[in-house]
Amino acid sequence: MRRHFILSGRVQGVGFRWRASQIGEMLGLTGWVRNLEDGSVEMEAEGSEEDIDRLLQMLQNDRYIDITGMRARTVPEEGGYGFEIWEDE
Repeated sequence: MRRHFILSGRVQGVGFRWRASQIGEMLGLTGWVRNLEDGSVEMEAEGSEEDIDRLLQMLQNDRYIDITGMRARTVPEEGGYGFEIWEDE
């Protein structure tokens, strides 16, 4: 499955993108993450539902990150390799 997220809260300037990429790679997920101009973060992750849930849980448990809002939807799978950090929007 592949999920698209818009995450808000304390998600910029706290290493969110680096951490998401690190955890995503560790879990064998593919996808990408980037900052948005409004202070939120956009992310897509592809893999098992359990591993995507683990990614979100591990991000929320980071002491610097505080996710207070999340919009999520399922999108078509793309495949690919790795978990990339994209340039800011």
